[in-house]
Amino acid sequence: MQIIVNTDDKIEGNDAMLDSIRAQVDDALSRFADQITRAEVHLSDENGAKGGGEDNRCLLEVRPSGQQPVAVTHQAASPQEACDGALQKMVNKLQSTFGRQTNAKGGHSIRDLDPI
Repeated sequence: MQIIVNTDDKIEGNDAMLDSIRAQVDDALSRFADQITRAEVHLSDENGAKGGGEDNRCLLEVRPSGQQPVAVTHQAASPQEACDGALQKMVNKLQSTFGRQTNAKGGHSIRDLDPI
């Protein structure tokens, strides 16, 4: 799985922060690694120098093999918190998506049972 981290010009993305986010994404999505080709993290500061509350935004886009991309966003006070929230949303979404593909709806049919 390839992990790409992008920041806008308002967020200072030093190497330590980018490596930390890459490791965090790799750890959180490792159980889906064989089903995902690429994960892209886009960090942006909505208000820039104005400051404010939850103005840091993380857009996380994951590309499952042979499927359309899946994206989630989360806003928080810091880029790291925004990334944490987006990762949690993505894990929940992927569990739901991949779980539906592997599990048939419901259980056994009553037609499979032996007659009494």
